[in-house]
Amino acid sequence: MNPVLLRPGEVSLATWRAIYQGAPVTLDEGCRPQVEASAQAVAAIIAKGEPVYGINTGFGKLASVRIENTDLTILQRNIVLSHAAGVGEPLPADVVRLIVALKLGSLTQGASGVQWSTVEALRDCLARDLVPVIPGQGSVGASGDLAPLSHMTAALMGVGEFFVAGKRIPAAEALAQAGLQPLVLGPKEGLALLNGTQVSTGLALAGLFLAERIFQGALVTGALSTDAARGSDGPFDRRIHAVRGHRGQAEVADTLRELMAGSAIRASHLVGDERVQDPYCLRCQPQVMGACLTLLRQAADTLAIEANGVTDNPLVFTDTGEVISGGNFHAEPVAFAADMIAMALCEIGSISERRIAMLVDPALSGMPAFLTPKPGLNSGFMIPQVTAAALVSENKQRAFPASVDSIPTSANQEDHVSMAAHGARRLLDMSRNTANVIGIEYLAAAQGCDFHQPLASSDALERVRATLRAKVPHLTDDRHFAPDIEAATALIWSGAAQAAAGAAMLAHVVEDAA
Repeated sequence: MNPVLLRPGEVSLATWRAIYQGAPVTLDEGCRPQVEASAQAVAAIIAKGEPVYGINTGFGKLASVRIENTDLTILQRNIVLSHAAGVGEPLPADVVRLIVALKLGSLTQGASGVQWSTVEALRDCLARDLVPVIPGQGSVGASGDLAPLSHMTAALMGVGEFFVAGKRIPAAEALAQAGLQPLVLGPKEGLALLNGTQVSTGLALAGLFLAERIFQGALVTGALSTDAARGSDGPFDRRIHAVRGHRGQAEVADTLRELMAGSAIRASHLVGDERVQDPYCLRCQPQVMGACLTLLRQAADTLAIEANGVTDNPLVFTDTGEVISGGNFHAEPVAFAADMIAMALCEIGSISERRIAMLVDPALSGMPAFLTPKPGLNSGFMIPQVTAAALVSENKQRAFPASVDSIPTSANQEDHVSMAAHGARRLLDMSRNTANVIGIEYLAAAQGCDFHQPLASSDALERVRATLRAKVPHLTDDRHFAPDIEAATALIWSGAAQAAAGAAMLAHVVEDAA
């Protein structure tokens, strides 16, 4: 992939997506004077000898404890090691790369008081593909993502582990192999590195990017299911959506109409079809998917701001030399964004499962029971629909808002927290669940269209069906079903099915948020 330029405070969602997908990162070093001015402001405060939180005091409930200048390096090391108390499976490497880049983008805005050598340590970590091993659990989303960011920082210090080419290696050994020295923290730096919302934001961005791809896939499979069920494209008429006024709804309707344009299956039942209206899972796709699109775009707006913000504490303002303690580490905006993405993922999967259930029911679809030519001897799509139902039910449980929970921490000094980290982390599993549901629908919809041969669907949907059939043949008699689901889901997850459709809207979702 081509390198991307990280310009602090001005990074687009497209750039964060590229970093998540593995693009090399180049830092715009025009930020260096401001970073160095911030570090000099910290040095001036230490020289004055006045107590300032985060620089020469304890932390959290221990903020009133003054630390002597001779112990400031020990203080920063201690806070990192003591706070590296996470548990659970490590975060995925692509998410961790994004987290490191987010922290780099925050610190280089010159409000955190770190030295340029610390910036270089983060930059070099990305450049050499050293991925800190960060346990996924332990953050409550305020004061920042303390535990996971401490694990990131500890690895830079030579404590803990890195993933190197997929293998876990002791941090000191990995740094030595890469020709890097362990990071030695100066005053304020430990707190600047472990404070902030970068883990919650990185996880939420990853969830957003995955949800975008899944949303696009669900539009394609939804259109294919509509054709398979001989549904009407009348509910996608532009006039219906214009009089309601929701932009996302209108765009979804346009895309579904575009995907179905020219379908011979559709044309075959324009006259003489005794059905008056389609079930909601077909008819209300613009309303449901349009609302999901609006949620994803709202979340994208929030995360775009958060990703470009400075969220550690306290903050250094070089124009006056002041260090001011506040609460930018509170990840409530990220928690709300993650909850919105979770709701969208849940609903995308839910309406997709209803289309699968409709297709396998002969009373609703008019096709053979469970989409098999020999029902009874064969079970066909009976259990894939059950699997989809199980995944949707699991997502419903996970979609409960994380942001409405709070457990006070740090002896009640930190008495309201956001729970953004696990609210965002669940999006990865929810995305996988929803992608599998869409993959099952892809199989069922293609199977349904097969029953209408020699009539063909639209050119776009025939390309989508051909893409699947290159991997999965038509189901005539029962066979091992799991590999079929895996193959179909992979086409959704990779974007191959969406690319085959070629509809205009499938090229973008969250970028078009203005």
